[in-house]
Amino acid sequence: MARGVKWGCSYKKTTLIVCSINIVIALYVLRSLYASLYFYSNPNLNDVVKYTPDQISKMEESIRIRKSKEPRLLVQLVKELKRGLKREEEVVELPVDVKRRITDELLQRLRNLDADANITEHRDAVESWRIQKLQQVKQLTNGTGGLNSTILQEEAGMLVRALESDWAVLSENIGLWIPTEIINQEHDDKLEGEEESEEEILPGRPPPPECHAELHTDYDGAAVRWGLTFHKESAADCCQACIDQAKYAKPGEKKCNVWVYCPSEMGCYSPDIYQHRIQECWLKYAETPRLNFKDRYSESYRNAHPNAPLIVPWVSGVVG
Repeated sequence: MARGVKWGCSYKKTTLIVCSINIVIALYVLRSLYASLYFYSNPNLNDVVKYTPDQISKMEESIRIRKSKEPRLLVQLVKELKRGLKREEEVVELPVDVKRRITDELLQRLRNLDADANITEHRDAVESWRIQKLQQVKQLTNGTGGLNSTILQEEAGMLVRALESDWAVLSENIGLWIPTEIINQEHDDKLEGEEESEEEILPGRPPPPECHAELHTDYDGAAVRWGLTFHKESAADCCQACIDQAKYAKPGEKKCNVWVYCPSEMGCYSPDIYQHRIQECWLKYAETPRLNFKDRYSESYRNAHPNAPLIVPWVSGVVG
């Protein structure tokens, strides 16, 4: 009986060979995928683009033109603004109750002044309070102050800085603002060859000669009657009110010898926080009356105060 022909490989060996080939193919595919992902995820492996000298020259020219068109002034202003904002962020922020106590103490100090106290006296009173309070706080921080102080120990360090370097910011935060007293010398702004304008007519009856009314004039002095709440129909009535106040003043009271009146329907400008309206009548006393403003505000003053008009709107005079 004849025997069958033997195959060179058994079924088991064939299966192993096929599996091995599949494994090799799978590993090759995985390696290719990994290499592709690594290649695209790493930009440093991308092909380097080579430019011609002409292209490089054009790119350099483009960069130069772009830099020349940069708004350098605007960039500088933005940098300064950022520095300013950074400084503001560094300002010490006091607790609300401390600000409230400071406000109450300042108001009490200002209430103790005379009713006719001028701007300088108000400013001196505030500065005196600041110095006294600063000395008190420094004593507290050094351990020499009493425990019954209105300022707590942990607040003292912040308040020292607020009263020294950050006093302007603290004043603004608590709503304290005292206008600067401005004294201008009389001057003539009339251009050479300029003709005198026609005489202006004040509304209402004309002031009598003893009022010495001067148009576009603002005299200084201590307020005898507060003009924000004292209105008159005309400049003549305002002057008469000054004369009457001096006539019937009690012993020891200051007698009015300067009157200042606002005749403009648009109101009258003044370098303070108040809005001065038509018919305001200010009664003042000055041992030696002196001018604040006359005729026109100077160019330098208007540059420093953009809201100031060209012509002084007030009318005033010295009686007695």
